[in-house]
Amino acid sequence: MNLANYLTVIGFAIIVLTIIAAGIAFLLMYRKDHSQGEHPILRNYPVLGRVRYFLENIGPEMRQYWFDSDTEGKPFSRNQYQNIVKSAKYQREVLGFGAERDYDAAGYYLANTMFPKQADEMQVNHETQVRTKKYILLKDSLFGQREEKLEDNQTSAYLLKDDDAIVIGPDAAHPFVVKSLVGQSAMSYGSLGERAITALSKGLAMAKGTWMNTGEGGLSSHHLKGGTDIIQQIGSGLFGFRDKDGNFSWEELKKKGDMEEIKAFELKLAQGAKQRGGHVDAEKVTPEIADIRKVEPYQSIESPNRFHQFDDVSTLLDFVEKIRDHTGKPCGIKVVIGRNDSLVPLAKKMKETGKSPDHITIDGGEGGTGASYQELMESVGLPIKSALPIVDATLRHYGVRDQVKIIASGKLETPDKSAMALAMGADLINIARGFMVTVGCIQTLKCHANICPVGVATTDPDLQKALVVDEKKNRVANYLVTMRKGIFRVAAAAGVESPTQLQPRHLTFKDVDGDVASMDEYYQIIDDNIAKAIKRHEDMQT
Repeated sequence: MNLANYLTVIGFAIIVLTIIAAGIAFLLMYRKDHSQGEHPILRNYPVLGRVRYFLENIGPEMRQYWFDSDTEGKPFSRNQYQNIVKSAKYQREVLGFGAERDYDAAGYYLANTMFPKQADEMQVNHETQVRTKKYILLKDSLFGQREEKLEDNQTSAYLLKDDDAIVIGPDAAHPFVVKSLVGQSAMSYGSLGERAITALSKGLAMAKGTWMNTGEGGLSSHHLKGGTDIIQQIGSGLFGFRDKDGNFSWEELKKKGDMEEIKAFELKLAQGAKQRGGHVDAEKVTPEIADIRKVEPYQSIESPNRFHQFDDVSTLLDFVEKIRDHTGKPCGIKVVIGRNDSLVPLAKKMKETGKSPDHITIDGGEGGTGASYQELMESVGLPIKSALPIVDATLRHYGVRDQVKIIASGKLETPDKSAMALAMGADLINIARGFMVTVGCIQTLKCHANICPVGVATTDPDLQKALVVDEKKNRVANYLVTMRKGIFRVAAAAGVESPTQLQPRHLTFKDVDGDVASMDEYYQIIDDNIAKAIKRHEDMQT
């Protein structure tokens, strides 16, 4: 037999063996499916029923890439996601042909003026420059791989001028002066992996003038690698501030307070996604993370619902003051608003005692990095656009608004949304998931499972190899600069010289019938509701 005949025989034998193996596998699966008692579909339709489970498992991916429209996906639509990616990767800020917003739906609009500010009239710091790298798109064909070139890039940092800088804790020994209206919201090391934290730290430092909130998981070496300013969060689990018995350690607080990188502290009373202390699955708790948090490795972490160190507004304010005195640095709180009178006890006590947190972070109920429980994530706490006016109005009612800075958080990932929050009363903006996207997040919704395929929300060293820090840090900086530039652009359209001058009158609400009301008018309703809530609160007290 010649070589061709040998190859024919071998090929035929392989085909026969493959068919036999497939037949055996089919029979084994058929027998297993038919005899099991857990899944009725498999019992009645052995083997074929497995197709149903396969299609069910790939459903999220199919919807995301094929069936959802550009404006439908949750928690972020394809358009929202792409806006972040394009800002981070290309510093692209323009759209073609027109917006895809549903203009028949109710919603907020920024009120433009007939005579907007010119670029040279804006109060923006152009002296501070940011050097990054950005991609230039060369070719994007249907079947070929996208061709891109990475090139050096230099742009203005778009920071606030000195006169407009936001000062957190002006009466503290070491006030925190902020010149970026946007910073990174709380995301813990453990919830995110070391490479993601490192890329964020370095990118934020490149963008200058901003801050990084550690989240409740404690301070790691990865937070410090970029040299950016840090707000150190303290959660109810006291991670990073515990002694060996789990009690609050004032000695550990003093060590953190002495660190130059840490500019302020924040007590996390609640989070939009959780309304309680955090949860971390056991597989994420590596020995390094366990050492930072002073817990056992590879054991699930459940923080208490609240701090044991205080149990009412008076003891909370005393604890805040003690932290400020102990460190010389500002101390604020993070809360979620649930009703009109949520902040009344705090504002009232602030007026009576003169004591106050240096900042209040308002986290909207639509927030949601990391892992949480369905019932808490979806149904507890007001969204940020409802919560912000309540906080601002309550503090103004008691005459204590100037004592505290408000930081807003909750799906404010674009310049227009951030500008709306500033007009509603916020002083600063926190971004979490937007920054996750800049370091590679593709919304697989597996943050809780430690199997993030792009190495962002995982501590698995093999999965983290996908995240290249030196590439992603540029995207972080580009996104932040583009955000700040866009906020200034909106402010100019509204006719003000700086985004710090945005007020409720610069915001308009249109209902489903097309009727329009200024946020000023809406604020009158809010003020009335707050007054009624305060009266009810006082009546209940008496």
